[in-house]
Amino acid sequence: MRKDRSRPSSTTLSTLLLLTLATTVANADEGDVTATLGGRLHWDFGQFENDRRGAPNVDDTEIRRLALEVSGKLYGLEYTVEGNFADLQDDFSVEAIEAWDVLVSKKFSAGKLTVGQFKQHFTLDDRISSNYGVFLERSLFAQTLAPLYRLGAGWLSAGDAYTIGGSVYSLESIDEWQIKGRAFGGRGTWAPMHEAGRVLHLGLSAAREYYDHPGRDGAPALRIRPRPAGHLSDASRLTLVSFGSGRDTDVDKTSIEFAAVRGPFHVQSEIGDARFDDGGQSGRVDSAYAAVGWFITGESLPYDRGGGRFGRVKPNRSSGAWQLALRYDTIRGRQNLYGVRDFSDTSIAATTAAVNWHLRSNLRFLLDWTSSRNYDHLRALTLDRTQALTGRFQYDF
Repeated sequence: MRKDRSRPSSTTLSTLLLLTLATTVANADEGDVTATLGGRLHWDFGQFENDRRGAPNVDDTEIRRLALEVSGKLYGLEYTVEGNFADLQDDFSVEAIEAWDVLVSKKFSAGKLTVGQFKQHFTLDDRISSNYGVFLERSLFAQTLAPLYRLGAGWLSAGDAYTIGGSVYSLESIDEWQIKGRAFGGRGTWAPMHEAGRVLHLGLSAAREYYDHPGRDGAPALRIRPRPAGHLSDASRLTLVSFGSGRDTDVDKTSIEFAAVRGPFHVQSEIGDARFDDGGQSGRVDSAYAAVGWFITGESLPYDRGGGRFGRVKPNRSSGAWQLALRYDTIRGRQNLYGVRDFSDTSIAATTAAVNWHLRSNLRFLLDWTSSRNYDHLRALTLDRTQALTGRFQYDF
């Protein structure tokens, strides 16, 4: 959906902030203002084996992420301005540039305050950077129900073995301003074991979101539609729940996390759910995944205690690090009118095997094979089966 040109675009807002920062730098004493440039390139491909039940997915390649970031200090504050330029390959205009982090933050003795647009505190899988994820795609729950980048104010406290983060946020973002509503949520983690090569992680996330009139007055309908076999598998998307009658809709989300590292082996699992209610009908989405991995070359998955998540892999040898991983992922959505049986009950199950080559700490190649199945439980009918071979070349700085 293209943005209304009467409102500032993400590029306009980011450019104004960058100009303000540049002016401040020019008039500041050395050390008052700093600026560092960063970025990432993720180039993906997908090849599909489709059955005859649904529309076929088309083999394709894409620049998935082409991001640039400016971050630094500003008179005792920290700032970040980050945008994704990948959509310029399809629409070469400023409207195609997507804003990610556009924020300022301040550290205090008790924690860190962040104001602006940033990724909310919700689920382990979503909090891990796309630069460090074991698989090309996040779990079905994280990719569809995590709040992602939203405008708001957040707080994060971290101790030796715990993190507590929370935020109040709008359901709007700089780019997706048509979504109206407000929300609050938080995440807590505890890592009683967090040595190099020996990690035990537990976590809990929760959020409450209030959507204003989805499906009416320009607001899009609220639909949960995962991609079963990667970002290029649009033809296999399945609607799990849909709320678009124009009635205000409340959503409660929770997620429980577990992860562990023992030498070159690692496991990660989450159970999540979401409950929808618009006063006339209700819906629920339940999801779970479990993943295991092994570094053939002996490395260990590094743990970030300050964020309660996993971080960048550093190869032990010049030939790089090799990693194998396997994940089973399932998500199910049910919807019904008040006092009536479910009129929709569908699910997706996907198994993914991954081979990753970390040539350098900031350069890696990923290859995933995914087998997915869409199923209608009311009709006891398989709607779609898709197998996909997907890969990525990735570089960040």
